[in-house]
Amino acid sequence: MLTGTTDGVERRALTVQLPSTVRGARTARGLAVRRLEEWGHPPESDASGAIALVVAELATNAVRHGSVPGREFGLRVEYDGTSGLVRIEVSDAATAKRPPETAPSSCPDGESGRGLLLVDALSRRWGWTPRETVGKTVWAEVPVGPPGGSGGRSGTPGAGAVP
Repeated sequence: MLTGTTDGVERRALTVQLPSTVRGARTARGLAVRRLEEWGHPPESDASGAIALVVAELATNAVRHGSVPGREFGLRVEYDGTSGLVRIEVSDAATAKRPPETAPSSCPDGESGRGLLLVDALSRRWGWTPRETVGKTVWAEVPVGPPGGSGGRSGTPGAGAVP
């Protein structure tokens, strides 16, 4: 189910449950880009590109490493116009598999393992929290600036920071 909520003009959110499949991860990225466009950040903007990449990485990790048969993953994208931040949360059902506390310090060899480096580079801070029932939520806060702006990174990353 897809729901969009508006809590006044400055705070907007997208919340959706998706199948734990490659197609579900791809859908998460597309939904986030479309919703960001509705919030004033067109797909060609730096802000939209950063959000698309972070959503894709976190959703793919949820599918690859956090998938439990018969369970979906959750996506929440919340825009806070006052702070100029988009908070991305991806929840999965795997309790035992947790992300590292910090991103790798260098680019790993091979075809995978770079996702959290990208999340760290694009986010003001990121981390994870256990869910009450089962699983975990991995989150990232990405600076995007005001609608219509190019967005961009500001501040110092806080890899592994807990809210």
